[in-house]
Amino acid sequence: MRAGGLGCYRKDAGHSVKIIWVCGHQGQASCFNSKGYCIQAYASKLASLNEKLIGIKVGDFCYVKDGLVLGQLLGNRFTVTLRGVTADSEHTIKAAADALGKRGFINYFGLQRFGSGSVPTHNIGAALLRGEWKTAVSMILDPREGDILMMFLIQKDVIAIAREYYKESKDIDGTLRRMPRHLVAERAVLQSFKKFPGNYLQALKAIPRTLRMMYVHSYQSYLWNHAASARVQKYGSDQVVVGDMVHHQEHDDENVAEVVSECGNDDSSDAFDHVHLDETSGMDLPAEGHSPVKVLTSEDIASGRYSFDDIVLPMPGSRVIYPNNDVADIYHDLAKKDSISLTESVHNVKEFSITSMTGGYRRVFQKPMDYEWEMLRYSDYSVPLAETDLDKITKSKPLRLVEGNEFVKGNDFVNGNKENDPLDSVISSTCENSVNASISDRDEIHMALKLAFTLPSSSYATMAIRELLKTSTSVAFHKTLNQETCSSSQT
Repeated sequence: MRAGGLGCYRKDAGHSVKIIWVCGHQGQASCFNSKGYCIQAYASKLASLNEKLIGIKVGDFCYVKDGLVLGQLLGNRFTVTLRGVTADSEHTIKAAADALGKRGFINYFGLQRFGSGSVPTHNIGAALLRGEWKTAVSMILDPREGDILMMFLIQKDVIAIAREYYKESKDIDGTLRRMPRHLVAERAVLQSFKKFPGNYLQALKAIPRTLRMMYVHSYQSYLWNHAASARVQKYGSDQVVVGDMVHHQEHDDENVAEVVSECGNDDSSDAFDHVHLDETSGMDLPAEGHSPVKVLTSEDIASGRYSFDDIVLPMPGSRVIYPNNDVADIYHDLAKKDSISLTESVHNVKEFSITSMTGGYRRVFQKPMDYEWEMLRYSDYSVPLAETDLDKITKSKPLRLVEGNEFVKGNDFVNGNKENDPLDSVISSTCENSVNASISDRDEIHMALKLAFTLPSSSYATMAIRELLKTSTSVAFHKTLNQETCSSSQT
């Protein structure tokens, strides 16, 4: 991994991410674990772990002077291959791929932001904002439908049994023996009850900070998503209107307000918490944490200086302003339905109060950067259509990798004859390659669309794909997909 240092990332219990920083020092790498202890390690020693790790590989090491610090995450690079693509014509596929690069997508927070179980994390966040500690704990511990991301029915049964057992018996030790270790929040609450029986607030605070703060952040994201939908429904997605908010670089305008990251004033001394909150808060902010926003007037619209790309919407907090149009009402109306005020707190627990957070702003429309797409044809589903990071680390390409001779980069045709239809050229050349590689006379030829793009931190590739495919990202829809997958795997 290159980006100011070596980074070893380990996903722990499905929720928190423990980070070990690795920076260069006189031919060695200094590893700082989450408790601040320093460990000296050579890159060769790290590479030797590949013989012992299962399902994980490390590599592509380099030594640098300084390690990574908060705010240095520029974004993420994605390569996504959509197989079995169908449409009324190839032109439709081409137009959709082009449109994603030209117009981008609504920058919604993705499904993973709200959880995939029957109790969305933003509902728990709403209970916390109302000061309903017992209700929040019940939402965390009570029986529920299985998480749709857990594909193994046996594991789902174990979780359901543990929840049911606690509800019926209130046996903490027995429940802990039954509760899978990756359920960090549930286990933390139960462990707290052993020390402080009946103290629901203390139990909530026992949940690791990076996880418990996600509940409130999720509610902020829930309000933002609805506001973004209302903005598009009311005013479209191709122009700015009076009352819209945009990033603004001049500081001498009375309609300018300062943008401050909601993590900027956090007085926590836990460096890991800072990192996690920064990467999950959804703030579309520069590294220094300050940038002004402007509410547009009719004169601003007439000037033509701003486009739909510039529109931002606030993440609720004490130091944000709202659009000067109907979109502002969405925030307050939705919060009011949940018996929540965005301007007053009903309790004095700072970390569970929106009024104690500074808030921030998020871009409504996001264009993918360094956008490339390629059409491929294939017949064998086992043939890889894209080079993986593991392939790059091992310096080898997967067997029978299908490669096209032409490539479409953004909206330009690269290394091809621009007088011809680039899509036709890509399909034709790729089809010939794949035929030579793996296609037999009896195989059916399928279409695939390979996308490569970069998104800034806190933007979701799933939302870009949603825009391309025009599919739902609701929990209910994904549950049906999961059920279909499970059914097909059992037959």
